[in-house]
Amino acid sequence: MAKYSEEFKLKIVKEYLEGFLGYGLLAKKHGIPNPAQIQRWVSAYKAFEKDGLRKKQSKQFFSVQFKVDVLHFMKQTGASYQNTAIQFNLHNPTLIANWYSKLSKEGIEDLKGKVKGRPPMPKNPKVNSVNQGKSLSREEQLERENELLRLENAYLKKLRAFQENPNAFLAKHKQPWHSNSKKTDSD
Repeated sequence: MAKYSEEFKLKIVKEYLEGFLGYGLLAKKHGIPNPAQIQRWVSAYKAFEKDGLRKKQSKQFFSVQFKVDVLHFMKQTGASYQNTAIQFNLHNPTLIANWYSKLSKEGIEDLKGKVKGRPPMPKNPKVNSVNQGKSLSREEQLERENELLRLENAYLKKLRAFQENPNAFLAKHKQPWHSNSKKTDSD
């Protein structure tokens, strides 16, 4: 969705109110994809003057009860999103449309604000689940012991190979070294 400056919106609204062009022609003239956008600006200007065209700088928090009251008013009176927003001194009618959509899909629970961000770390970190409280069966204990013995055996084989011929072992397991700097002979 395109963002428009407050001055541009005011210019369009005044051109509509003073001129002979309708929403569609004004939208075409200024390259606005949807004439309904101009209609919302004009309605907001008529209700709140310049404040209706101003973008909110901070996020507002609305209680679940307020959201339900707004939606209930809209349903009872049959008012549009724009008229409902004006009635409740809200500058953004799409906010009400989002609330209505959430209420229709998920119910009142979805109107509650969701906690954003990463959850805090627990005060007591979890201990490895194998060592904690669970007693392993005899078969699981033997499998674990087998795995530890396999790891120990592999480690000892590599150690023996290194002790017998360190250069061959290092050449085999050498990691390629990449450098961005150019080597120069300064000798």
